[in-house]
Amino acid sequence: MYDELTRVDIEKMEEEIRYRRVELGPRLLAEMKRTREFGDLSENAEYKEAKREKRRNEGRIRYLENMIRTARIIEIDKDSHTIGLFDRVKIYNERRGEEREIQIVTTLRQNALEGYISKESPLGAALMGKSEGDRVQITVREGMSYYVKILKITKGEDNTDLPISGY
Repeated sequence: MYDELTRVDIEKMEEEIRYRRVELGPRLLAEMKRTREFGDLSENAEYKEAKREKRRNEGRIRYLENMIRTARIIEIDKDSHTIGLFDRVKIYNERRGEEREIQIVTTLRQNALEGYISKESPLGAALMGKSEGDRVQITVREGMSYYVKILKITKGEDNTDLPISGY
């Protein structure tokens, strides 16, 4: 399986890997060495925490490297009149009776609370390829769905300011 990512996603991950290896890694190692000197390791909470942070950093590096290795680079179709990646979409949720503006993004940069919806989420996947005026059924899970109406599409582009999500 692969992740569909943009070139900007890859660049942001490579930048984070560099930071974690060159700056954060040595700092965490130094902290681990410093706290090791506090004495008995079985009761040394500071050392255990430093070691945990070092492992977390190494795990994040492995995660990002794996994402890059298995990524499929996707391009943005700016000419289409249908919803695509990075487009802003104004929708009307029929069940709630409210309008909302969202932006369709890659999974790596999703933040639903801020209106950045993954193209692989139920809402994002259902909207991809649709047009203004379409009424779309969003299936959250079996037996649970709702309808939205697409009010407006504003073509977007990859926002380099949009951070990648952590874990």
